Amino acid sequence: MNRRQFLQATTAVLVLCAGQAYADPLADAKAVVDKYATPVTKWDGPTTGPKAQAGKTIVVLAGDLKNGGILGVSNGVEEAAKAIGWEVKVLDGAGSIGGRTAAFGQAIALQPAGIIIDGFDAVEQAPALEQAKAAKIPLVAWHAGPTIGPDDKNGLFANVSTDAMEVSKAAADWAFVDAKGKPGVIIFTDSTYAIAIAKADRMKQEIERLGGKVLEYVDTPIAETSQRMPQLTTSLLQKYGDSWTHSLAINDLYFDFMGPSLASAGKAGTDAPINVAAGDGSQSAYERIRAGQFQKVTVAEPLNLQGWQLVDELNRAFAGEKWSGYLSPLHVVTADNIQSDGGPKNTFDPDNGYRDEYKKIWGK
Repeated sequence: MNRRQFLQATTAVLVLCAGQAYADPLADAKAVVDKYATPVTKWDGPTTGPKAQAGKTIVVLAGDLKNGGILGVSNGVEEAAKAIGWEVKVLDGAGSIGGRTAAFGQAIALQPAGIIIDGFDAVEQAPALEQAKAAKIPLVAWHAGPTIGPDDKNGLFANVSTDAMEVSKAAADWAFVDAKGKPGVIIFTDSTYAIAIAKADRMKQEIERLGGKVLEYVDTPIAETSQRMPQLTTSLLQKYGDSWTHSLAINDLYFDFMGPSLASAGKAGTDAPINVAAGDGSQSAYERIRAGQFQKVTVAEPLNLQGWQLVDELNRAFAGEKWSGYLSPLHVVTADNIQSDGGPKNTFDPDNGYRDEYKKIWGK
């Protein structure tokens, strides 16, 4: 599915959703937040699968290791690979198309048993995907497009993710509840990525359906947040003043560089605008939430668990079996629950025994 087709499909879904009215918007939004803020203690992933396929060397193609989500997944892959008995090489695309193209070429030249695409749209590297297919190198991915699971068009055995639309809905619902039903929201996204557009559109639709107001929809490259966000934050403060109550971003990285501008404007760390991220639960986001410094929420993905899932999916590909079908959980992280599910280590790492479950499947 290309970006245009995906966005058309997403628009159709959002139009259908927009027709639904809430009897009690605050209560409904709070129920969603409460559902995803509870500890994750039960394993709901696969319990059967192939034993470890021995002697494999794999490559992780990281879109940009400065991105906390991408780094967290890469770390999880390395941990899981050690458990299953594989060798791993991590290549960094360094946040640019050219860098990712070069890394993909290097990966294919290494002739690995499998490749993991970590955090960038697979369609961006279509020629390299064809080369990998011709070389019969299995591909699995994290956040490589809107399709979760097998993506035959792009040659992906499985694309691993949480439900991105639920992540976006949970973030918007939290902002609505926090604003007591009267948020003035600015949304930050990056049109380079189809999934980022879909997440931002879902947040906008949810805020407006609940009865809140979206002040502006800002499209700015996530790879350039360090250069753009300080001045952009200042300009938006001047434009909207106190009517800007909440920020909703498709990734924590947007908030890495907002703090100094907010502080310069006389804002304390817990003052409006309140920053809420729809992914991915980076270390810096956890630190800001814990310290009460310019971010109150991240809707986190279990990055380390997803690294283990990617290794498991590759193992299934090597064994000639189907993908696991597992959709990993999301978690609304706030100061109230940050001490659970891996929070002391600044990550959403569910206390559901996933490491032991995967080891049992692999016979380790």
